[in-house]
Amino acid sequence: MRRRVGIAVGVATAAVLSGAWMALDRAGASAHKSPYKLEKARVERGDVTGRVTATGTLSALVTVQVGSQVSGRISELYADFGERVKRGQVIARLDARMFAAQAEQGRANREAAVGDLEKARAQAEDAEKKLKRTQALAEQNLVAHAELDSAVAAAKAARAGVAAASGNRSQATAGYNQAKVNLGYTTIVSPINGIVISRNVDVGQTVAASLQAPTLFTIAEDLSKMQVHAAVSEADVGQLEPGMAATFVVDAYPERKFKGVIRQIRDAPQTLQNVVTYDAVVDVDNADLRLKPGMTANVTFVYAERKGVLRIPSAASRFRPPEELLAAGVGKASGGGKKKKNKGASTSASMSAPASGSATKSVWALDGEKLREVPVEIGVSDGNKVEVRKGALGEGDVLITDAIAKNEAGGKTKNKGLF
Repeated sequence: MRRRVGIAVGVATAAVLSGAWMALDRAGASAHKSPYKLEKARVERGDVTGRVTATGTLSALVTVQVGSQVSGRISELYADFGERVKRGQVIARLDARMFAAQAEQGRANREAAVGDLEKARAQAEDAEKKLKRTQALAEQNLVAHAELDSAVAAAKAARAGVAAASGNRSQATAGYNQAKVNLGYTTIVSPINGIVISRNVDVGQTVAASLQAPTLFTIAEDLSKMQVHAAVSEADVGQLEPGMAATFVVDAYPERKFKGVIRQIRDAPQTLQNVVTYDAVVDVDNADLRLKPGMTANVTFVYAERKGVLRIPSAASRFRPPEELLAAGVGKASGGGKKKKNKGASTSASMSAPASGSATKSVWALDGEKLREVPVEIGVSDGNKVEVRKGALGEGDVLITDAIAKNEAGGKTKNKGLF
């Protein structure tokens, strides 16, 4: 009985010691674990499409605002919304009675000026005859010199009267012509062939043209050809060029994509709340007339497409490991670690000068429990994935995209070393 008890005590003691050693081992192992939880992603092969998005407004290629150059009351309207009009067609009339009276008064003033001119010419002719008779008598010493001087002065005054009357006639003629022009402005005609897209007046409304011509109609020349004025950010405008294809959608037809071509990129900057944009003009075919002027277009420009290339998450190119992570035992691998051969990308760690449109970044690959810094040359990005042009990466390599501190509340706080 004593022997059995001793055996049982020994077995219990061994179990306790074994459990203690295992607890120590677990404590030692946990002491060397990383204080960060690593988020990982693999290098994969696929397609990357570079896009630029912008918002714009649809408008007709040629839009003319028809106004009135004289003030008055609208007496008649001959065009309405959506009607087609031809160049020279009468589309509105103003009350012309006052302008007709002014034209009649101008005509009368011109006729009076013509009569005054004829009278001045007759007086000048009479003064010239008197001067000649006085000169003949003065040669015979039959008149005094004072009478001769008076005749000379009268002749000069008569000639000056003719010039003044001629000027008055010209002035009256100009006033008459101006009155006729103003009378003609009471008839509003269409300057182009097109469609009335806006009418801003009604019959009986008074328009005032004292400072600027009021807009009566807005006429679009041809709605089958339209354009989008897209506001492109200054950071993206360098990716665009004339002739580049574009697609856009409008809220009226969310399931349909419309196509267009960039006609020009205007150099005039537009600044709104410290945001600088440039106007990209996109020509659009609107043969079915579904698109309307003023619609908001969400435009997408595709400036690059890469098929079957190595790609990595954008977050991997922005990740930088904090010093605590490197000091916690998950350190940088010496000698670069094991490198996989990369099809389509350089396996050399030394990077040459980056190609046009590319940039050199550092990503962090995971080899076992070691981090390896890998310089890569990246190319086109779609905002989520980035093309890898050069670098010691291979398909299937594991990259670190983020590190989350475990000792923070909830284990969700990002480390402060991330960009």
